Amino acid sequence: MKNNRKTAIAFLASILLLASSCQQGPKKDETDPEKPEKPREEQVSPPSGIISLVESKSLYDNYTKHRLGMIQQYEMERKPDEKFVPARFSDFDYATIKQYIAFIEQEAKEAQVDISSLRIYFASYPDKDRFPDGDKVVHPRQNSIFIVPTMRVDSMDYGFYIGADGKAKLIKNAVGETGIGYKSNQGERSQAGFVPSLSATVIDEQSLNLNHGSSGPPPYPDDFD
Repeated sequence: MKNNRKTAIAFLASILLLASSCQQGPKKDETDPEKPEKPREEQVSPPSGIISLVESKSLYDNYTKHRLGMIQQYEMERKPDEKFVPARFSDFDYATIKQYIAFIEQEAKEAQVDISSLRIYFASYPDKDRFPDGDKVVHPRQNSIFIVPTMRVDSMDYGFYIGADGKAKLIKNAVGETGIGYKSNQGERSQAGFVPSLSATVIDEQSLNLNHGSSGPPPYPDDFD
C-alpha cells in the first residue's frame, strides 16, 4: 500500500513538473549565434538649441506684435486693391531635408571641405512672375527663407557653392561687391547687367542653396494661435 502511495505521489509530481515547463516555454539560448540579441539604439540627447513651448509661443507673439502689421501695411500701400496676408512660416517636407543634408554632405566631401553650419537667410519673393534665371515666382511679395551651407575659412564661416572645377568657392566672391552684377563705376548692382554676368559666371557651377519650401499665412489650425 505504501509503495502504491509513493508511486502515485511521484507520478503526480512528474505531471506538475511537465505542466510547469510547458507554461514557461523553451528558454532562449543566449549563446545561440543564429539568434543574436537586437542591440539597443543609442539615445540622442536634445541639442542645446531646443526651446520650450513657452519660449516658442513668446517668439511667435513678438513677431505678430512687432513685425506682422508693418509688413502688411507696407504691402497694402504698394497695391491697395489687392488683399495681402503676410507669411508666418516656411516649411520643407522631411524627405526633402534629409535629401538636402545628404546632397550637401556629398558635394562637400567631393570638394574636400567640411560644412561648419547651415545659415538661414530671411528673404522676400519679388513682385514678378519670373526670377532673373527664368524660374517661376510661386509666391510674389511673400516672405521666405533660403538655406546656405557654410565652411570655415580663417576662423570665419562663409557660404559656399561648388565651382565648375569641383572645388568649393565662396558665395561672397561670386555675388559680393566685386562679383556678379556689380558696376564698379557706380558702386551698385545693375539689374540690366545682372543676368548676363550671372549666366556667364555660374552656368557650370552647382549651388547648394535650398528654397522653394511652402511659405504662407498661418497654417490651419495654427500651432501657436
